[in-house]
Amino acid sequence: MEMIKITFLGTGNAIPTRKRNHTAILLNYKAENILLDCGEGTQRQFRLAGLSPSKLDKIFLTHWHGDHVLGLPGLFQTLSNSDYKKTIEIYGPKGTSAYIKELKNLFNLKIKTEEKEVETKVLETKEFKIESAPMSHGTPTLAYSFIIKDKLRLDKQKIKKLNLPNSPLLGKLQEGKDITIKGKRIKSSQVTYLEKGRKVAFILDTSQNANTVKIAKNSDLLICESSFSKEESALAKKYKHLTAEQAAMIAKKSNSKKLILTHISQRYEHNPDIILSEAKSVFRNVSIAKDFDVVEV
Repeated sequence: MEMIKITFLGTGNAIPTRKRNHTAILLNYKAENILLDCGEGTQRQFRLAGLSPSKLDKIFLTHWHGDHVLGLPGLFQTLSNSDYKKTIEIYGPKGTSAYIKELKNLFNLKIKTEEKEVETKVLETKEFKIESAPMSHGTPTLAYSFIIKDKLRLDKQKIKKLNLPNSPLLGKLQEGKDITIKGKRIKSSQVTYLEKGRKVAFILDTSQNANTVKIAKNSDLLICESSFSKEESALAKKYKHLTAEQAAMIAKKSNSKKLILTHISQRYEHNPDIILSEAKSVFRNVSIAKDFDVVEV
């Protein structure tokens, strides 16, 4: 099974700290290299993580607040200076096309980009799909989910037992089609099994809304912002962010398997257990992301 690899390049809030850079999350799956948000300093975080930004092919932006996008000019300049030949696809909310054009003009950036402003279904391939949902943050904002589709797998032991030759007929079986070989009918169900897909959801800056549970539904991993503690609920509401308790409630209501909290405020730098314990009181399987953490799903 090919794993989804998540690298946290930045896990901080609006003000970075010595330990936490602005938000940026890298997703790798097979040939896909996707960056979710690009806070200031992201190009350097790539270097510190021992990763090459030149492998990127897609960038997904949740919204256009500075701590989520100010790394774009530097990243584009690095790619341009690295002789980046590809056209990088940039997905984001309304306004993304105009903002990217302004950035490129302002800094005279020659990199090729293709902007796609999205609302719900973002893209779909034979193996996976990416969906989005509008959030509530005072500016056009999206959450995303990366979904590996269920797939039929051939049971090698059963194939061997039936002495089936390695031929295009095996492909038909894997597509769920029955075949006939040497006069014998072989049903796909006899020699295949279902490999369940996987889902990673990303909910960053937002206040609580119905779409948070919808986009996270049945996630194997939910990565969610946790900007405030329960005691600061009024501030969370004022600035349209989530508390740790609210993030945990989203995980619980959406039937997610694991929750990772990110977008951590500097006020919890020396005592992150405050928000961790609040989240765990609602949803047990939760942890707090640190810069350069790597998880696989």
